[in-house]
Amino acid sequence: MSPAGTLAGESAQDPDRDRIVITGLGAVTPVGKTAGQTWDALIEGRSGVGPITLFDAADFPTRIAGEVKDFEPTGQMSFKARKRSSRTSQMAVTAAHEAVADAGLPSDLSELEAAVFINCAVSGFTEIEDATKIQSEQGLRRISANFVAASLTNMPACEVAISLSVHGPVNASALACASGAYALLEARRSLLAGDADYVIAGGADAAITPVMFGGLSAMRALSTHNDNPAEASRPFDADRDGFVFGEGAVVFVLERLPTARARGARVYAEVRGGALTSDAFHTVAPEPSGKYAAEAIRRGLRNAGLEPADIDYICAHGTSTKANDRTETAAIRQVFGPAADTVAVSAPKSMTGHLIGAAGALAGLVCARVLTDGVIPPTINYRTPDPECDLDYVPNAARTVPVQTAMTNAFGFGGQNAVVVFGKV
Repeated sequence: MSPAGTLAGESAQDPDRDRIVITGLGAVTPVGKTAGQTWDALIEGRSGVGPITLFDAADFPTRIAGEVKDFEPTGQMSFKARKRSSRTSQMAVTAAHEAVADAGLPSDLSELEAAVFINCAVSGFTEIEDATKIQSEQGLRRISANFVAASLTNMPACEVAISLSVHGPVNASALACASGAYALLEARRSLLAGDADYVIAGGADAAITPVMFGGLSAMRALSTHNDNPAEASRPFDADRDGFVFGEGAVVFVLERLPTARARGARVYAEVRGGALTSDAFHTVAPEPSGKYAAEAIRRGLRNAGLEPADIDYICAHGTSTKANDRTETAAIRQVFGPAADTVAVSAPKSMTGHLIGAAGALAGLVCARVLTDGVIPPTINYRTPDPECDLDYVPNAARTVPVQTAMTNAFGFGGQNAVVVFGKV
């Protein structure tokens, strides 16, 4: 990079130099072990929710989750790296390698100006719970020497950097369920600042454990539709009874548009902008009116240079909880006004469950593919309309329609609201 942040062969007067685009996608989710498999499943309306196999949930109120079945980390991870790393890190590394290959970049990025931003919400939860159990049952000496490092929130980002030989900025931010969406905003800002030529960014989390489910069950946050797991996640439906906990990782490669064009890279979408706000209301409940979620949408659109009527599609946070879906609908109506009746809104969590730190990144993948393919994935399990959730939720079947602009909402515990806006290139 030059001191001015201008790339080699790039003119400072190039009108496209500040356009940040997605050129690589990678994913490990409950519906697919690659980005392509994940997208195909979402378009087909296939659920990845099923009985929990990662622990014995027989005595739990909720016995279902969005697990990644039969997951094995990428062959790019050595045996030593697998042994020392968490399931979250392994999923992040696997998705990152897929994204880098998809972008047409080498798996060794040491000669490139690259950065890594992999955000998590509860990374390390599994390792802490396991180590606590080992200490209690087997004693202090049985705790692994890998425990401390594997449990750190920054470690998925660091493992990605190690695996890809990235020596530029490496960062991990925790915004609860808004973490994955924020990674895209961090990546955009870093590229605009000239910190890197390429950013590997996304979200990851894997914490399907007894203590996590015990805590969420105590909060009555989870769906208890155990007898029919595929229909348990019901965003915006009147009969929704809580969210389905999931796991996974979604990672992107982002770069400036002139860089992508110069090397002949495929471009999925432009990240046009976004914004953050805080409800400053409660640790887990959304502010009931949706006022501050609406403000995030309003600021995100302004940052992207768009008006509400410009948006063709919204990938909703859509958790399938009573409060969240009602509040998100209210926030969209506050900003979009009459346009809220015509904008398409859908919720991929109806199929994957809630991927926590990876949820906002999955929504980003959906927006990128919607813009590329012109197909909107459905909100499955939508059967009974809720008078307080009265938007076009693309119920139960994908919709083919030209899409020029898309937006995603991500709302996290603590009242953290993130909005990312995308455009077709």
